[in-house]
Amino acid sequence: MRNITIRQLKIFESVARNLSFSRAAEDLHLTQPAVSMQIKQMEDHAGLPLFTQAGKRIALTEAGKVMLRHSMVILADLKAAELSINNLKAGGAQRLRVGLVTSGSYFFPHLIGAFLHGKNDVELDMTVRSRDQLIALLRSDQIDLAVMVHAPDDPAIVAEAFAPNPFVLVAAPTHPLAYERNIPYVRIAHECLIVRESGTDTRSAANSTFGNHESTPRFMEIGCAEAIKQSVMAGMGISFLSAQAVQFEVRAGLLKVLDVQGFPLKRHWCVVHRADRHLPPAALDFRQFLLTEGDARLEQFTGIDKVHTGMDLLPPDDTARETRAIAAPRARHEVALRTRALLRDDGLPDEHHVQSQNHAGGDDSGADQLAARRKTAHH
Repeated sequence: MRNITIRQLKIFESVARNLSFSRAAEDLHLTQPAVSMQIKQMEDHAGLPLFTQAGKRIALTEAGKVMLRHSMVILADLKAAELSINNLKAGGAQRLRVGLVTSGSYFFPHLIGAFLHGKNDVELDMTVRSRDQLIALLRSDQIDLAVMVHAPDDPAIVAEAFAPNPFVLVAAPTHPLAYERNIPYVRIAHECLIVRESGTDTRSAANSTFGNHESTPRFMEIGCAEAIKQSVMAGMGISFLSAQAVQFEVRAGLLKVLDVQGFPLKRHWCVVHRADRHLPPAALDFRQFLLTEGDARLEQFTGIDKVHTGMDLLPPDDTARETRAIAAPRARHEVALRTRALLRDDGLPDEHHVQSQNHAGGDDSGADQLAARRKTAHH
């Protein structure tokens, strides 16, 4: 085993990943006989076969699985060392490669901004994708950390909860259920539920929540949280979304959180990484920041308890109706502008726009101005 080379480990990893000598040869720009020879030398060093062959197909042996696990760790460590050396050559800058699910774009830039404050030696590489896409990026070593709600049940993936992320049912303020108390689930089962697309954290939570009941609402799928909120405001149905994702619209009086039995659904934000590799220094620091400070900072930013608890379930009086009538056109305009700003051509949020919008403090300013109008109307 001492004589196995890094080149052989890379060849073995490619063959094991592709389960094909010919595809590995293409990936590495080698001939197939050269690949086969290197694998044969590794098996001679190991003293055990690493692959079995049945017809044209190959599979890893038990020894091959052990070799693959250690090979991935060794190669990941080498890549991390290469990145660290390159950072030193570039003047000591560290790169933080982190991904988050689209529903996290409402708050995550504030956490990133707090972490990066005063850290001029850290360069951020932030990716916003669906849950399934982030898991694929983690496994292919394109990101170091991911922030999501539903981590895969996989021993190769480590997930650590750092902050609550409750899910709520929302409707338009004019919906018949908007001001009812303690609504039984059976009432919801007759509604049209507007949901996110498959592969997202929000859809996964919806599937697990409503799939446990004999009767389920009729699902209407829309692949964008902003479009879902606009559809609910238009009276097309109710929706199941993260309470953090609807905080602006709830405070502006455009959406109403329904008081349904069993809700809000308690879930948590998790920071996720691969178990088989060492995290770079910047990723280690950010993970620790989330675990120690993420909860308090997120609560301070979202004020989430005010969104889904202590809700005013009584119908609004004339003053409140007048206030909402004044605030609604401006708030709808702001939501529409934010929708256009957050979406790229492929329908996913643009992380650059997300960061600039959230750092501008648009949500908080909208809430403050609405509160000022209410005070003026009252007096």
